[in-house]
Amino acid sequence: MKGQWCFMAEKETMRHGKQRLDTGAGRGDEETMQHAKGGTSFTISIGPVHPALKEPIQLDFEIEGEKVKNADLRLSQAHRGIEWIGTNRNPIQILYLAERICGICNVCHTLSFCRAVESIANIEVPPRAQYIRTVTAELERIHSHMLWAGVAAHELGFDSVMHYTWRAREKVLDTIEILTGNRVTKGMPTIGGVRRDFPEKHHKRILETVGFYKSIFGKLQDMLLHDPVIEARTRGIGVLKKEEALALCAVGPTARASGVKRDVRQDEPYAAYCDLGVRAITPKEVLGEVHGDVFDRIAVRLAEVAQSADIIEHCVRNIPEGKIVFEEKPIKVLAQLRGAQGEGIGRLEAPRGEVFHYVKMTGQEAPYAWKVKAPTYSNLLSILPMMREAQIADIPIIAASIDP
Repeated sequence: MKGQWCFMAEKETMRHGKQRLDTGAGRGDEETMQHAKGGTSFTISIGPVHPALKEPIQLDFEIEGEKVKNADLRLSQAHRGIEWIGTNRNPIQILYLAERICGICNVCHTLSFCRAVESIANIEVPPRAQYIRTVTAELERIHSHMLWAGVAAHELGFDSVMHYTWRAREKVLDTIEILTGNRVTKGMPTIGGVRRDFPEKHHKRILETVGFYKSIFGKLQDMLLHDPVIEARTRGIGVLKKEEALALCAVGPTARASGVKRDVRQDEPYAAYCDLGVRAITPKEVLGEVHGDVFDRIAVRLAEVAQSADIIEHCVRNIPEGKIVFEEKPIKVLAQLRGAQGEGIGRLEAPRGEVFHYVKMTGQEAPYAWKVKAPTYSNLLSILPMMREAQIADIPIIAASIDP
């Protein structure tokens, strides 16, 4: 009896399925049939939770066959209210909030906030602290770019390259842990300087780390720039023209890979960069030409790893003596900040591009306003022209190429 019931149910399902197919009932079936005749395109969404995206955004694509005809994005999939919380905390407490805006690039946020507050309160940072800030920021840049190289390789299906780059990344993470006590959140910048000094015994370790990345740079080039499969998957893919990068206000490696010579360390030097003469790197210096594609973004980030190694080595060998903070007791710092009034901004070149912090203080303990613009906000619109005419299979690496 049970078998007879299953047989009857199966016949009924087949009958209704055939009726739906014959009558064309259901808009989804109709669109599919029209698409089969070459009449229409269809829409797919990726995110806000998807293996190909590491951030909570949603991308909507109009697809025709295997080709992307148009793209759109939706933000605000997650909101933690960090800025609002900051307006109910004092500036020292905000440092720990700012550090958690980004899990990878956290020095840049705390340092940018510090610079904004320091400009309001007219606090002068000691030269030694400026050099320590620079070394910490450049170690973070190496960490971020090596992490990105692994993610990019993974999106291309090259997990062996991912494991090599992430293994190489362990060297800088171990050095950061020795210098700061943590591998990721570093807690180094504070208002008026840094919280920890780099004693002489740590200089050797920093220089060993720099030497390590210089020694493997040729191998990284071979894997990422001279591999025919990686070049085939990235050359001519996700192109962002220089005019589009300028019009959409792209920043960081995304803009520089399109030929835009824009770098806060070059345009408005801060910390120890005033003594270094840092220059923005574009594919022209690395490859001799600019295409503005995913391959160029790989080349720029790889070159910036070598540039960061040179900056760190110079800073360690030329670090000045002196204090590491203008005032050692936080309670005295807070007393001075409590009477500060005015507006200040902090601009910084994070690994992904320009970080911007705005702070307004009115003589109270907590800031009246705190506004943060991370580089991803500036680069997200660049995804749209990159995606047009791309293949579906290229969507993950194009999205990852801005390092969102």
